[in-house]
Amino acid sequence: MKKCIFGSLTGIMVLTLLFFSPTATKAQGRPSGKPGQPFEVQITPYRTTMKADGKDTAVIAVNIIDNEGKTVATADNVVTFTAMGKGKIISIRKGDNTVMTAPDNGAWKTHVYNGACQVIIQTTEQRGAIKFEAKADSLWTGSTDIQAVWPGIAHPVTTKNYKPKKVKGEILGADISFLPELESRGVKFSDNGVEDDAIDILKKHGFNYIRLRIFNDPAAPKGYSPGKGFCDLEHTKAMAKRIKAAGMKFLLDFHYSDTWADPGKQFKPAAWVGEDFPALKKSIHDFTVKVMQELKDQGTTPDMVQVGNEINHGMLWPDGAINNLDTLAQFFYAGITGVKEVSPSTAIMLHIALGGQNTESRFFLDAMAERKVPFDVIGLSYYPKWHGTLTDLKNNMTDLAQRYPQQVMVAEYTQLKREVNDIAFTVPNGKALGTFIWEPLNTWEQFFDKDGKTNALINVYPDIVKKYDIK
Repeated sequence: MKKCIFGSLTGIMVLTLLFFSPTATKAQGRPSGKPGQPFEVQITPYRTTMKADGKDTAVIAVNIIDNEGKTVATADNVVTFTAMGKGKIISIRKGDNTVMTAPDNGAWKTHVYNGACQVIIQTTEQRGAIKFEAKADSLWTGSTDIQAVWPGIAHPVTTKNYKPKKVKGEILGADISFLPELESRGVKFSDNGVEDDAIDILKKHGFNYIRLRIFNDPAAPKGYSPGKGFCDLEHTKAMAKRIKAAGMKFLLDFHYSDTWADPGKQFKPAAWVGEDFPALKKSIHDFTVKVMQELKDQGTTPDMVQVGNEINHGMLWPDGAINNLDTLAQFFYAGITGVKEVSPSTAIMLHIALGGQNTESRFFLDAMAERKVPFDVIGLSYYPKWHGTLTDLKNNMTDLAQRYPQQVMVAEYTQLKREVNDIAFTVPNGKALGTFIWEPLNTWEQFFDKDGKTNALINVYPDIVKKYDIK
């Protein structure tokens, strides 16, 4: 993971982002907002791994945004910043070249300039949790959790050297795992007034790949879909048949949890709680084999598999947290070997939520390379609010394509559709693979309205298909 950047790495700090629920807590006095009006203090980290040596620093960009996520350039709100735990704020920089290097009466606070500023965090020599917050009156509070860890000496999961598999053809994909739930509520999908299967509508607009997430026991009381079990194996098998019947390819996304897994939460399935390390590896392997075999038996073997979802902070916490890199690598290997036992031709993706964060991307991927984790595709999530600018995304994908043997793609995005695809399909060194848009049927900038009718956003894609000759 990041030996090239840090040299002798004694410890790192990981900034945890929560993706499917807000990272902000509601402040007093603003139940809703309006375009152009200050609404939230947005936190975007530009470095999320650091040496815990008492010297290393990281920049956190702070922007005052409106309820549409746009920076309010006229905002001059007073923002108060705190860093609690094993780290500290050392300065605040603003666009008018003002630099604060000491707190004001014990509190780090300042007027933002043109709606923005940067806060510099420094580690201590101790590992442990740090909580960073940015508060302003009547705005949602921006916050993020930080943790100092030591990666230790790498122990490879295998003695074999692996040459990544080349995935042929460009991917224009969509994660539509919500489809069975929407259909169960009676939603009908249509394009230009003609009712049709949502999968077929996507295909007609140039999509050639579908991603599905799978949970272990989503029907459990604390699962993703209590009592109903959406995104379980049976629902996945039914969807896989529809995908293959449409002549499309299939990416399966193992969360290895009963509910959502992402950088802010990686809960063990309830059935695996209390298992020791050997038992957890066996559970990962056996569950993976079971799912893959049942899909293969019905003629719907996945073309690609993710062993974990947004795994840059680990999975199956606390055992497989990022501070236990050898354990985490063994967990990945258990899933990968399970896939390969059933389908040697299926490609393997490692999916990290670090679209514009090059430093942590390199840290994670270097660590996996040191431990000889065998995989084929680097998948990135890119949401501008958490992952930086389009330039950050382009620079990161370019660097990863030049630095590692794997192909590189955007495994999740929703905004800036043309721009993200232009970047993803022009990655250098022949490493460009494509994109998967996240839940376009009903989430964020979806291109199906709530009544199932396509809207103008879907018309972006035929142009992308033509531009990059996607088959």
